[in-house]
Amino acid sequence: MPSFRYRALSGGEVIRGVMDGASATDIVAGLQKRGMLVLGVDPASGGLALLTAELGGHSLHRGELTEATRELSAMLGAGQDLDRALRYMVEGATHRRIAGVLGRVRDAVRDGSSLATALSREPKSFPKLYVGLVRAGEAGGDLGGTLERVATLMERQRSLNATIQSAMIYPAILVVAAVGSIFLLLTRVLPQFVPLFAENGVPLPASTAFLLGAGHVLTAYGLPGILALVAAGFALRMALRRQGPRLAVDRIVLTIPIVGGIIREILAARFSRTLGMLLINGVPLLTSLTMASDILGNALAKQAVMTAAESTKGGDGLAKSLEKSHIFPVRLVHLLRLGEDTAQLGPMALRAADIHEERTRIGVQRVVAILVPAITILMGAAVAGIVSSLLLAMLSLNDIAQ
Repeated sequence: MPSFRYRALSGGEVIRGVMDGASATDIVAGLQKRGMLVLGVDPASGGLALLTAELGGHSLHRGELTEATRELSAMLGAGQDLDRALRYMVEGATHRRIAGVLGRVRDAVRDGSSLATALSREPKSFPKLYVGLVRAGEAGGDLGGTLERVATLMERQRSLNATIQSAMIYPAILVVAAVGSIFLLLTRVLPQFVPLFAENGVPLPASTAFLLGAGHVLTAYGLPGILALVAAGFALRMALRRQGPRLAVDRIVLTIPIVGGIIREILAARFSRTLGMLLINGVPLLTSLTMASDILGNALAKQAVMTAAESTKGGDGLAKSLEKSHIFPVRLVHLLRLGEDTAQLGPMALRAADIHEERTRIGVQRVVAILVPAITILMGAAVAGIVSSLLLAMLSLNDIAQ
């Protein structure tokens, strides 16, 4: 007889357990006879699955969190209470992992915790920024509206990231194709001509000999070289966890022509979007700056924002301090200064975010427009050089034959 995991409400407490039965319907009927309100029944796939469910299971992906936020905000906006909205979300979850996370959040809310506190118990699914915004929404009495704005924030961030990632796919494919083609020519095609020269006792042309040597190096040391690069990547990743190396690398990245400018636009869009959302939801400025700095992903920019927070605490303006850092674009500084002067810092930050997100998209499109032809030309030149070397070798053999 199969086993089923169940969650039921009895005497105001949530009870979990495993029960054997012919079907889930029989389990529900048995629990209801015992006076319990059944919250959920799932097949038990073994001890490991039960242990995973009890210890917390898996986390929500970013896309799943965005969809869940939008769904919850819609239900709260339609007049549903929080408990019933969470129950509907658990019952309608498309995956058991999602149902598990949302079910634990609902259980915590039913036990008397606020939604923000319940979310903070699932740190792998709900970031600190997300929890902070929800807490501000609960304190302001506008949880539904706050969740709707949070969903919009997450959708904007996902859209910006998707734009950048999608734009880089085609150049990446070109690079892989170019490297693969050159590798095959050097290690498989060129060596086929060596026996012809050896049989005729003719020395190889200098260019052909050089390319053959490069092919031998790739054949002999290609795999160790790849492994060395992977090891170097891991070592660099470990080094970047330290403040000093991370600051140095982030400073260098921001000085790279074209790329550095796009990264500055991305940082400005992230910072202003998050700052504006926090301020509009009633989060104090200093707290908003601290929370916004955590999502930048650049140690130098984070340091500049935290310095600005200290300056703001001392009475100086936010825009003035950010201008001294020379990290963020001038347009962002001007818009934030205008927001401070008109007491509309939150709305002006969101306006700045719209501008910098659009500039990021335009910048990425321009880079791709330049990068694709450049890669194509370089690949063609490399292949043409190898083919020219082959033709030179064939012509030298023809001259000897004549």
